[in-house]
Parts: sequence; C-alpha cells; structure tokens
Amino acid sequence: MDPVEAVEHSQVVDAAASDPNGVDVTSWVSVCPRGLWVVHKTLTHSERQRKVSDSREALSSAYKPRLGSLCRVRVCVVDQAEKSASVKDHETKRGGPLEVPEATFRRQLDSVLQIPLGEWTTLKVGEGHCDITEACVEAMRAGESCQIRVTPANGAGMWHSQPMQEICATVELQAFTPGKESWQMSSDEKWEWVKSHKERGGQRFRSGDLWGAADSYSRALKLVIALQGFEAVRQEHQIDEQSTAPCKNQPCGPTVNKVQSMKAELHSNLSLCQLKLKQPVRAKENAAKATQLEPGHAKAWYRLGQACQMLNELVEARLAFRKLLKLQPESMAAVKALKDISIRERETNAQLGQRLSKMFN
Repeated sequence: MDPVEAVEHSQVVDAAASDPNGVDVTSWVSVCPRGLWVVHKTLTHSERQRKVSDSREALSSAYKPRLGSLCRVRVCVVDQAEKSASVKDHETKRGGPLEVPEATFRRQLDSVLQIPLGEWTTLKVGEGHCDITEACVEAMRAGESCQIRVTPANGAGMWHSQPMQEICATVELQAFTPGKESWQMSSDEKWEWVKSHKERGGQRFRSGDLWGAADSYSRALKLVIALQGFEAVRQEHQIDEQSTAPCKNQPCGPTVNKVQSMKAELHSNLSLCQLKLKQPVRAKENAAKATQLEPGHAKAWYRLGQACQMLNELVEARLAFRKLLKLQPESMAAVKALKDISIRERETNAQLGQRLSKMFN
C-alpha cells in the first residue's frame, strides 16, 4: 500500500482475529502528524475483565466508548508500563475513579502517539486528537488494557530527517462517559460535529499539521454524507405533507442546500491537503467532486487545475483554469497557470520533434 495515497481514518489492513483464550488481534493504518503508521493491537480479555463484580463498574464495562465519550486513558511505552505496574495494581484494587474530567490536553505534533505518556489523560472520542489511542479505546471496555506495536508505513518518514522507529506501548482504559453512534444522533447533533471537524481541520492546516487537517476533513465528510441523505428524505416528507411551517417540537436541522455546500467545501479543503501531501490523484478526485457539487466554487477549480498539472494532464488543467477565469476574470493565479501550461506544451512538443527527427535521420 502506498502511504502517500491514503488519508482515510484508521483503514483496516487485516481483519480482527481472536482465539478461544480471549485474545483479539487487530491491525490497521492510522493517521498521525508524522504520516501513516501501521498499528497492531493485541487485546487480552482476562477473567477480571470478563467477570466484573462491582455493579457500577459492570455498568461501565458492559459498553464501549462511542462518539462524544470522555475516556480516562493512560498510554505507556514498554519501559513506562513496567514502572507504572504497581500504580495500576493499586488502582485496580480500589476500582479506580469512574468520574471522568473534561479533556485537558492538545494534540502533540512531535509524537506519533499524540498523547502525554505515562499519565492518566482524558480524551474525547471523535475529535481525532490522538488517532491511534482513539481507535484502541473504541474497541475496549472500562478496566481493559491492550498492547500495541506501531511501525511506520512504507514511506511514512519521507517528510522527516530523523529515522522513524517501531514503538511498543500499552493502552489502558479506566472509565468513560456514555456516547452515541452516528445513527443515534439528531441532524443538529451531526451538524455540530461536522462544523467542529471543519474548524479543527482549518486550525491544523494553518499550524502545518497536514495529516491532521486531512483527517478532520475526512471525519466531517463521513458525517455530512450520512446527513445529506437524511435531510433529503426528511425535507421530501415535509413537502409531501405540505408542511412549510418551522419545526416546533424537534430540531429542523440544516437544509439540503446547506449540507451540499458544506460537502463541496470539505472536498475542496481535503483536496488542498492532498496537494500539499503530494497526493495528486486523490486531490483531483476531491476537487472534481467539489466542482460537481458547487460549479461556482472557484477554489475547487483552481485545485483541480493544480492536481491535473501535477499529473501532467495539461488539457484537463487548462479547462479547469479557464473555468476559474470565467468565475474570476481578475485571477492572476489562473493566468499564470495557463501561461505555464503553454510553456510546458511547447517544451514537450520540441522534445517530441527532436526524438522524431533522430528516428528518421
């Protein structure tokens, strides 16, 4: 798998496997500030984890974290896990606190695991502050721990001068608050998550966290695609009932046009991230989707032209930049791009003429 052509969150590369002894093994590709990393997770279900006696803990252990859950977690690399074993045993005996404070940390760009190591931390599932840890706890119950082995995907270190090495760590989930599956959310709740992901993506892009920005826009798109279908059905039902009055007893949610405009913006922003990450094929696909959803989206046409230039598809690039000029006649970027295309075509034709001349001479 070519890492520079993958941006989707937590792509599974191996199906989960388990054995009668209660050991689950899962592998996937995770998005980190340093690129793409392959994660191998081993989760062992001990007798204590399967047979919980305390009723409060049993209630928490019966479910797994979902979107919006606040999770009390600790991530320790191998040597830290050994040092903290005595602390872990003490917390296990007393059951550990079930109160989960609000998240108090920011995504760490200098760390593959993206989370403070060796200390109890609160993260909110769905925000994408620490992709690897989130993916782990989403499959865990309170009181469980798992072991992970993280290795750089082929080419993951191409943006960094320092060598990228394998990381082995333990992830512990102490407690968490209830969350929701996306299908359990109202359209207003989904819309808030979409806007939050889009805003976070912009912040990450401006800070230079291109992988994180792409991940945020991808998360938003997954929700907005589901939201688009839901809103179309809901509004069609309202029209059939000739109901044009505002919703009184339930949230109305965003309109279909508003959702479609957001979807176009997200595809365009994701395309920009992919251009910066040297992923022209993916960038072209997303820019093209944005122009189809919103033909007047000038930035999407410009990014489509850039992607086609990177792929040496000069005819398509020219069409995209000409479309941009129709929308923005004063666009100097489009004028310059068209001049560059003409120069490249003349150079290509000259080289072709020389080769033909040598062949016939």
